[in-house]
Amino acid sequence: MNPSAAKAPTPVPPAREAPASIAEAAASSGVKLRNAAIVAAVLIVIGAVAGLVPRALHRTALIAETRELAMQTVSVVSPTPGKSAAGLVLPAEAKPLVEAPIYARTSGYLKRYLVDIGSQVKAGDLLAEIDTPELNQQLAQARAELTQAEAALALARITDARWAELLKTASVSEQEAAEKKADLALKAATVEASRANVRRLEDLQSFERVTAPFAGTITVRGTDVGQLVASGGGTELFRLAQTGTLRVFVRVPQAAAQGVAPGLMAEVTVPELPGRVFPAKVVRTSGAMSADSRTLLVELEVDNSRGEILAGTYVQVRLTATTANPALTLPANTLLFRSEGPQVGVVGAGDKVELRSVTLGRDFGPTLEILEGIGATDRVILNPADSLVGGTTVRVAEAAKPAGEAASKAASAK
Repeated sequence: MNPSAAKAPTPVPPAREAPASIAEAAASSGVKLRNAAIVAAVLIVIGAVAGLVPRALHRTALIAETRELAMQTVSVVSPTPGKSAAGLVLPAEAKPLVEAPIYARTSGYLKRYLVDIGSQVKAGDLLAEIDTPELNQQLAQARAELTQAEAALALARITDARWAELLKTASVSEQEAAEKKADLALKAATVEASRANVRRLEDLQSFERVTAPFAGTITVRGTDVGQLVASGGGTELFRLAQTGTLRVFVRVPQAAAQGVAPGLMAEVTVPELPGRVFPAKVVRTSGAMSADSRTLLVELEVDNSRGEILAGTYVQVRLTATTANPALTLPANTLLFRSEGPQVGVVGAGDKVELRSVTLGRDFGPTLEILEGIGATDRVILNPADSLVGGTTVRVAEAAKPAGEAASKAASAK
């Protein structure tokens, strides 16, 4: 047996099979790596998104909340009409229709007085008598001088007539006759002067009797018996007042002054007489506003024939009709006091703040009268911050409410 024939040949694999297997394995490994990278990338993206989105949402919410908190929240109030003159009670003073102090017109000592405070007198009634011994002597001297002057005048008249006759026969010169005539005129003038002096002293002597110039009530007696009084002022003897009709003086604020005119009716009340109302009428006004108080002085007359109202009494006046428009009022806690003057913050269109300068009127305590600067429909900020500036956007916390309600709440809170 042939040994070479008996040994079978060993099969040899094809030369290309090994490289193909390696390529397939490498390709399979690359796909796995790529898939793994893709999965890892996807996981990384998912993780990044999962971490960034909440942060972004939180940041957005924080910005919105910050803006929300930065916007100031304010409460607003609407102006309300103030009191008109028809319902406005004003303080006033009742004075006598006629009042006059009575002084002595002649010097001397008070001899007696016949009236005292509270006495009712008529025009011409004797009030007091003054003793004037010096004046009496002066009058006696003046009368004697008048008699002397009249005697000199009579002699001068006779002398003038005699010299006039002598001049016709040329017994005297014309110069001498003219001198006698001039002396007659001088003596006549002296007599008139003496008579005037006597009349003056007689008039002064008549003032020894102090009489009432008009009917009224004696409200003051400023002297006593034996006191020295002097003419031309000095001690006030009496004060006489006519109280049957009283003059009431009241000052009406500028906001209501336009509706006040003569003939306007009013009501006068006295705190000490509750329930009593006295009708009065405006008789005149000053016609000009007072520079210090911006008020109009108004005079009224009220009948006091029964003497129920004492002269000089504090009274209250309410005007029953007027054509003036009442001014608007705001709570006192709406004002801002700055260098530009009093201002208020008004919420306008788009909830933007507008600072307006206002003109103040009367102060009612919780509320203030605003004469200029605001309208009835404006939304005025309550308790504005000192840092409030115009153009700022604000949030209105509640709808505008009347100023009277806001003022009452503020007062109750205090």
